[in-house]
Amino acid sequence: MTQASRVAFITGAGSGIGRAATLGLCDKGWSVAMFGRRAEKLEETAALVGKGRTLTISGDVGDPSAVRAAFTKANETFGRLDLLFNNAGSSTPAVDIDELDDEVWMRFVDTNVTGAFFCAREAFRLMRRQDPQGGRIINNGSVSAHAPRPRSAPYTMAKHAMTGLTRSLSLDGRPYDIACGQIDIGNARTDLAHIIESGVPQADGTVRPEPMMDLDEVVQALLFMADLPLSSNVQFMTVMATKMPFIGRG
Repeated sequence: MTQASRVAFITGAGSGIGRAATLGLCDKGWSVAMFGRRAEKLEETAALVGKGRTLTISGDVGDPSAVRAAFTKANETFGRLDLLFNNAGSSTPAVDIDELDDEVWMRFVDTNVTGAFFCAREAFRLMRRQDPQGGRIINNGSVSAHAPRPRSAPYTMAKHAMTGLTRSLSLDGRPYDIACGQIDIGNARTDLAHIIESGVPQADGTVRPEPMMDLDEVVQALLFMADLPLSSNVQFMTVMATKMPFIGRG
């Protein structure tokens, strides 16, 4: 496939990292199917793209029928799938584990774990059966997949699950030229992460602001992974604000 004809499917494309990834890929000539819960946010992203080839599909990654319908619509529109950026995610309140409400936990898992699985399953299905066969799945992990923040058990568990999904897909995709890698992002400047610059709890009990990095730097890393031929794969990449307290955390 030529660069201009490559097709990506991005979850959580209405804001933050998902929006930035959409803009970056479209700027490089990709066609992008954008999936997310808020139709108005997806339309905002599409407007920012301008003349790029985009498709907006609203739905919940935790709903298997909605996910299946979204991938079907994307395939009918563009004819194939070369990249899934499994990006959609949410967070939970920073509380001790015994204070987390059951319903909050279930909604969180539906998005961050089950939703990632549903999207990977549909992408794998299309990539395995299309001609030419194959494609790439990039899962959005986190530095929490390696070291947790205080009172982050749900989020840390979910990101470890994402790592397990990445490893399994990387192995199971080999016969079908499906490559799977994970990008672990630390302290990217988004609307949801702005609180980090104001001050967040540290492992020593203090609350301190942390350095941040621009979203453009995350997009550059993602584009490097996406642009590789399927004969090569970045299995895991950590991209983070250089001076954030990650190495040595705790």
